Amino acid sequence: MSEMKSLAKDTAIYGLSSIIGKFLNYLLVPLYTYALARTADYGIVTNIYAWTALLLVLLTYGMETGFFRFANREDYDPSTVYKTAYGSLFISSTLFTLLVIIFQHPIANVLGYPDHSEFISMMFATVAIDAFACIPFAYLRYQKRPLLFAALKLLFVVLNIAFNILFLVILGKNDVFYVFLSNILATGIQTLCLLPFTLPRGGRFDGSVLRGMLRYSLPLLVLGVAGIMNQTLDRILFPYLYTGADAQAQLGIYGACFKVAMVMMMFTQAFRYAYEPFVFAKHKDRQSVEAYADAMKYYIIFSYMILLGVIFYLDIFRYIVASAYWEGLKIVPVVLWTYVFQGIYFNLSFWYKLTDETKWGAYFSLIGLAITLVLQIVGVPLIGYWASCGSSLVCYFVIMLLSYFIGQKKAPIPYDLKRIGQYTALTIGLLAVYYALRLYYIHNMWIMMAIGTALLGIYLFILTRKDFPIQNVLRNRRNNGSGR
Repeated sequence: MSEMKSLAKDTAIYGLSSIIGKFLNYLLVPLYTYALARTADYGIVTNIYAWTALLLVLLTYGMETGFFRFANREDYDPSTVYKTAYGSLFISSTLFTLLVIIFQHPIANVLGYPDHSEFISMMFATVAIDAFACIPFAYLRYQKRPLLFAALKLLFVVLNIAFNILFLVILGKNDVFYVFLSNILATGIQTLCLLPFTLPRGGRFDGSVLRGMLRYSLPLLVLGVAGIMNQTLDRILFPYLYTGADAQAQLGIYGACFKVAMVMMMFTQAFRYAYEPFVFAKHKDRQSVEAYADAMKYYIIFSYMILLGVIFYLDIFRYIVASAYWEGLKIVPVVLWTYVFQGIYFNLSFWYKLTDETKWGAYFSLIGLAITLVLQIVGVPLIGYWASCGSSLVCYFVIMLLSYFIGQKKAPIPYDLKRIGQYTALTIGLLAVYYALRLYYIHNMWIMMAIGTALLGIYLFILTRKDFPIQNVLRNRRNNGSGR
């Protein structure tokens, strides 16, 4: 149980910074939807950020997970592993930036922005800086310095918001260019502040270590590319697949409404930041499988709680975006379920990472990519962004099941399927009651939020009775107090 407390503590710190950061970034969504002249402008932002997410995976080429794996192996010096990964990312990111500067115009033509090559050069240079910084940030997590990690992550958010307000509001520069300019300025300052805490000290750049890390990480690159394409391919391909004249406008609506569901992504990301170093360190313990099973159960329990909260209070969450975008809010429940499946899949993925069979991750991601690609090519021309979000849902549901069944044969973990099934049935039942009342009987927003509050209360009541008994929590607090 002490391991779960440590994981919960780190998750809380990472989660708080992530939640605060994402909440502050929420403020940029209404800023963009009101300040930018057209929904199509937000479509451009959505499209280019999707490209940068894909590039970030390519430019890190699995080295973040590779660093955690090799730094925790007894036959490797952690300082040498870090210095090797640090040097590799620095060289590759620098070369990429130089190539982008040289070929920015041809790249802009291919991506559909022939008159705005500056968009491409700024954002691609930004992603190169981010790729290099991922290893120093991973080093902070390895050192278990979540407070410093959180502070530096929040620094970027604060700077990004400040620059956006300066350009878009104070100076009235209501152009997409200033969105990207704000990003590169904030990223550069954050990285400069990060470096003094993470410069390699000791160890050496070791070519043999690098080759070993690349052998381990390159299958993860395939996994990562396929995985991030599963997440971003909808926003990359949409302008090419949508047959209407307002493709960028529809993409802007889709991208803005996607942001409403980001509460679930915040939790998933916070859990991942704490869980990944925990798992690799705990792998040395023979009792690790029980810890993994507990972590999965609690992740699912709290994911369902967040999903219910967002859906029941969607009439409030919709104000995150301007009214011109509200027509896309119906996709939010689909996106929330997608994030749940994605988080479960992430939890399941450690069986092949810990057994060094990372090829399975590549297989699953490629299968998911094929599903996503086919459904989007067929569906987007017919039903627009519904096909985009639906393809992601089907993708993660399928690869989640595949990872579970194959993982239980390769490296079985005693997940509490009975309790997970009970919470799944409870969540679906509460949603069924809510939607039945909303669609057929009650159309008043305030009454439905009151009903949603009652339904969420039922979930919390069962949660506190079954898995977090209040009396146990109070007893632990009293014991801790007497111990002091």
